[in-house]
Amino acid sequence: MTRERYLPLLATIVVFAALFITGGLLYKHFFSTLVIGHILADNAFIIIAAIGTTFVILSGGIDLSIGSMIGFVGVCMANLDAVGWHPLASAALMLAFGALFGAAQGFTIDFCKAQPFIITLAGLFLLRGACFMVNLDSVPIRHPFVMAFAGANIPFPTGGFLASSAIVMLVVLAAGIVIAHFTRFGTYVYALGGDSASALLMGVPVRKTIVSVYALGGFYSALAGVIYALYTSSGYPLAGQGNELSAIAAVVLGGTLLTGGVGLVAGTLFGGMILGLISTLINFNGSLNSAWIMISGGVLLFLFIVMQKSLVSSFGFRRAT
Repeated sequence: MTRERYLPLLATIVVFAALFITGGLLYKHFFSTLVIGHILADNAFIIIAAIGTTFVILSGGIDLSIGSMIGFVGVCMANLDAVGWHPLASAALMLAFGALFGAAQGFTIDFCKAQPFIITLAGLFLLRGACFMVNLDSVPIRHPFVMAFAGANIPFPTGGFLASSAIVMLVVLAAGIVIAHFTRFGTYVYALGGDSASALLMGVPVRKTIVSVYALGGFYSALAGVIYALYTSSGYPLAGQGNELSAIAAVVLGGTLLTGGVGLVAGTLFGGMILGLISTLINFNGSLNSAWIMISGGVLLFLFIVMQKSLVSSFGFRRAT
């Protein structure tokens, strides 16, 4: 059983390696640290949001408010910058807001025994509407810290570099792995997603765990919004539209079962990078339009869902699916 739980992650890594090798064989200069660095930087905010989503899905839930949170955080940071706030101060405020908003969603889901889909869909509409209440236009962030953040990086030996956004993503990924796999809270999350009734009988504090899971998801979503705002140096009320689906796709491609209870946080990194790698391959080709990015991602997602269902049936990851 222990080895079988790593099979989805292994499949994800094999797909990523196959795509990367294919790109290297088809296009000159594809095999380079510069390409890897750009994939990590361009998709850092999606992977950060997906890490929080991994906890939500592992617990058996779903969060559709991610994209709206990204847009709301960016708009607020841009408007606070215009009145003299330092980006770090506004970022801290928005991270606290994200955690509280997520906790409120989690409490509502547990207290009302409501479907997470409905509650977080309400969160999606609420936050997107709030974006337009704050500002209707794109607002630049002009603080010198933004330029300093964009310029910070760790150089690779062969010309590439690890951008600051990618560094933040890797740090919070490591934190997510520790929380999921080396803490009691992580054990509670897996138990809740595996079988909530059994988890309750075993003494898992269900309400506290659900509230904490959505608070953590909200924190990661807000952090994704902070990174996106710093990366683009602006806030825009339509930013982040559809990103909740990209984050969920990254989690599934990373080997986490949508039914909850099975998956690894590390897999989400590769799931997000697969989405970025598909986009990079399309861009290198030059003759295909952006529609092929969605088509390729959809085909891969479909294949992974089928593969997960087969694994569940073959190895019995869950007692009932």
